[in-house]
Amino acid sequence: MLCQSCNKNNATIHFTKIINGNIEETHLCDSCAKKKNDFDLDFPFPFQKIFTGLIGSVQEGQQEFKNITCPKCGLTYKKFLEAGRFGCDKCYEAFEEDVESLVKGIHGHTEHKGKIPAGASNKIQHKKAIDSLRKELEESIVKEDFERAAFLRDEIKRLSCNISQGCDEYD
Repeated sequence: MLCQSCNKNNATIHFTKIINGNIEETHLCDSCAKKKNDFDLDFPFPFQKIFTGLIGSVQEGQQEFKNITCPKCGLTYKKFLEAGRFGCDKCYEAFEEDVESLVKGIHGHTEHKGKIPAGASNKIQHKKAIDSLRKELEESIVKEDFERAAFLRDEIKRLSCNISQGCDEYD
């Protein structure tokens, strides 16, 4: 496909813009894309700009910024929202509550629920199942559904034995 701007070079940048349901596709070569101000091609793709845009959409209408500062690097929550990245490892702890709510707003949950690679062993699948069963076990205990809790306990033990393959039938 040829560049829509110069009609000479092959288009290597394909950009789709959706505004109010109107889809606009742009296909440009590198040199024409660099001339346009919509693209920043001298640096790797600025992921933090996407992240801060998502944060802005999740927190739309909230003009007050929390007065939180990282004790190690001094990064404020407002600066984090502007930059879209943390200043140090302690920022994760300092902004934990707010970042968790942002992640939940963006993803709908705070737990990674990704796919398991096709070539992965059954151990990974078993470990995920055990983690899920443990959460369910805790809920059953809180609800005082001890019959269900006993069943879940046995199922966890069975799956754990399958992973280690060193258990006699429930020892």
